[in-house]
Amino acid sequence: MKRWLLVVTGGGLLAVACNPESRAPTAPARATSAPAFELQHPATHIMLLRGQVRSGLSLGAAPSSGNGIDYHGGPIIYTQKVAAIYWSSGTIYRGGPAPGTSGPGSADGSVVGFFMSHLGGSPYYNINTTYYDGAGTHIQNSVTYTQYWAANTNVPLPGQPVLDSQIQAQVIAGFTSGNLTYDPNTLYLVFSDAMVNLGGEFGVVYCAYHGNFTWNGNDVKYGAMPHDIDFFDCNALSGSPNNDPAADAEVNTLAHETEETNTDEDLNAWYDSNGNENADKCAWNFGSTYTTANGSRANMNLGGKDFLVQQNWVNANGGSCRLSW
Repeated sequence: MKRWLLVVTGGGLLAVACNPESRAPTAPARATSAPAFELQHPATHIMLLRGQVRSGLSLGAAPSSGNGIDYHGGPIIYTQKVAAIYWSSGTIYRGGPAPGTSGPGSADGSVVGFFMSHLGGSPYYNINTTYYDGAGTHIQNSVTYTQYWAANTNVPLPGQPVLDSQIQAQVIAGFTSGNLTYDPNTLYLVFSDAMVNLGGEFGVVYCAYHGNFTWNGNDVKYGAMPHDIDFFDCNALSGSPNNDPAADAEVNTLAHETEETNTDEDLNAWYDSNGNENADKCAWNFGSTYTTANGSRANMNLGGKDFLVQQNWVNANGGSCRLSW
């Protein structure tokens, strides 16, 4: 059954159907049935809404891993880093950085910041160590939250479509202003506030996406992280494990985009014959869950906090969705 949501537009309210991520064309051509967003933004890969799946793509031959996902020769990130851009005139997530400030990830007191600081080294993220490059060198179980910028410049308004080029420009503004330091192994995650249409198709086509672009000859990896709690099909919570629904909903898509960038940074490394990256193959699949002390649903504990995060695809033993490895 379709669910409908009222969305703020420039002229009032628009009713849209909320129907999880798809791959845009890079080296091999993608199917003509791919969402228009992907065709218009070929260096991005979107996380589809709940209930959507990819099928029917023909991406050509690739060396088979025998695990349901194949390596296509592109680069991977061996030790993943993340940086946060909180793009708002206010604090997006409770306990997060004050607008206009920048600093180390350790100074981010939000639940989202806590998750980024505790994802690496976990049994869950160890799943990504089953992926490797053409020489057989494996990814490490490592995610380091290095820096944040609470960007209060050019802040988008609720309901305002934010073009992908504007998101990229904001990342570049972080570099040129000195609020962010460029690093080739860093995923720059752009978080937006409530009801901001980050990328232009949030809640209609995708819940989040990652991609790459070139700046001063450098390959920049970035992710668009809209306010998932705003849309039914971008939020799988039952309760809120940390009594912070907006942050608890966001960590699921945050994990998704981080582990995909790790294994497919330029969209030409690890994906299957339908264009699914590792996290796509388990999108919205949470496996076994438990009830937290406050009555919410969760499936993992990181650093002493409970979270509900989708499973990830293990590239071993025939392949499967797992919560740990």
